[in-house]
Amino acid sequence: MADNVASTVSFVGSGPGDPELITVKGMRLLEKADVVVYAGSLVKEKVLKYCREGIEIHNSASMNLDEIMSVMVKAAKEGKAVVRLHTGDPSLYGALREQTDLLDREGIPFEVVPGVSSAFASAAALKKELTMPGVTQTVIFTRLEGRTAVPESERLSALAAHNATICVFLSSSMIDRVVAELKAGYPSDTPAAVVYRATWEDEKKVTGTLEDIAVKVKAAGITRHALIIVGRAIGGADASGKASMLYDRDFKHGYRNT
Repeated sequence: MADNVASTVSFVGSGPGDPELITVKGMRLLEKADVVVYAGSLVKEKVLKYCREGIEIHNSASMNLDEIMSVMVKAAKEGKAVVRLHTGDPSLYGALREQTDLLDREGIPFEVVPGVSSAFASAAALKKELTMPGVTQTVIFTRLEGRTAVPESERLSALAAHNATICVFLSSSMIDRVVAELKAGYPSDTPAAVVYRATWEDEKKVTGTLEDIAVKVKAAGITRHALIIVGRAIGGADASGKASMLYDRDFKHGYRNT
């Protein structure tokens, strides 16, 4: 490597928990990494099995931003292969921007490798699609306001007016508030589900409707690490959806004209 040329820092989405759900590219970057900084409070340690023995590994759960960046900047300037391992996909609630802004200021190149979001892992656990023809073609990813503010126009009560499938992150500890705001737009019998630690060994799935989901979630003892999904698309056979046109025998497209 040429003098004074920093190596590229790789932000890698580790997926929802199951170490086999990391992408092949993410796995290969871990195999080559000299330094790994991982979100230990959320990333399953088993994913670190792809790393070589004896490399430098930091659990960022007890580190602040300055400490995290100090490790990555120093290693990158030394020409080491650095992986910053995020849970799920780095582009969703990943605190990505403040890290990449600092790397830009230091003149350090970086790349972002996508991962499987817990939203998709939860849908898979429920064996449901998030969209359904004739029911909804829109999925909203959001969260309830807590210590991190949410714009007034994006409050759950406002988003509920769309009646789309809605995935509510980081809010299971406030399930009563989530339900109360969603009821501003969704009928009480709208299907609802909460998936705790999707793809982990202790995964839990709670299903019901907006009318009873809060009671069921409390009974299951779920207060964190869970995704809330609400919408008619995740309902049963009574969701009244239509079959996709994609495989309809009369639907012609560029790959099937007859």
